[in-house]
Amino acid sequence: MRNPLKFAAAGAPALAALAAAAAGAYFLYPVAAAFFALFFALALWFYRDPDRTPEGNADSWVSPADGRVVEITETDDDFAGRSVRIGIFMNGFDVHVNRFPRDGTVQGIIHVPGKKWFAFAPKSSEENERMYVRILTPEGRATLVQIAGIMARRIVCYVKNGDSLARGERYGMIKLGSKVDIYMPEGVSPAVRIGDRVKAGESVIGVKKIR
Repeated sequence: MRNPLKFAAAGAPALAALAAAAAGAYFLYPVAAAFFALFFALALWFYRDPDRTPEGNADSWVSPADGRVVEITETDDDFAGRSVRIGIFMNGFDVHVNRFPRDGTVQGIIHVPGKKWFAFAPKSSEENERMYVRILTPEGRATLVQIAGIMARRIVCYVKNGDSLARGERYGMIKLGSKVDIYMPEGVSPAVRIGDRVKAGESVIGVKKIR
């Protein structure tokens, strides 16, 4: 889980291009070099990927995204069944790397083209471009949904079918403002409220129900 470079792998092409542009412009037009250097610094900040340590005990579910909790509702999911959906909105200033909420194995990945409404709107979960990652956990089936926002340009998913990840491990990112929904199985109770700020791979958002 350690990341010595401290930036997301998905940002490497953009960072390399900006660094090359700044270096090349330095010999031709120093003012342009400063311009590209500024954008390189902004990109490096956007693609930051700090290490995180999951809070709670081994049965706790941690947040898949940095941001603000905007939705908590009981619902039905095609894969997870009866579940609790927690929606987390990421603004442009949040870390955009997404992480596994619980130890689990990937059971399916589905990309759905769609619109780019404001990601904090409830309809974004059904109408925006999104990526479903279905996982099997010790508590049952769960679904993670990366949802593109009005400024998001690309959804990145690092995992494939059959991959097993530990709680807090990185599985993807969304570029610019966006949202992540998580459908937790019935055996898990939400541990957050609407308006709470959470950190991916660190903040506890669900706890195993005591039977």
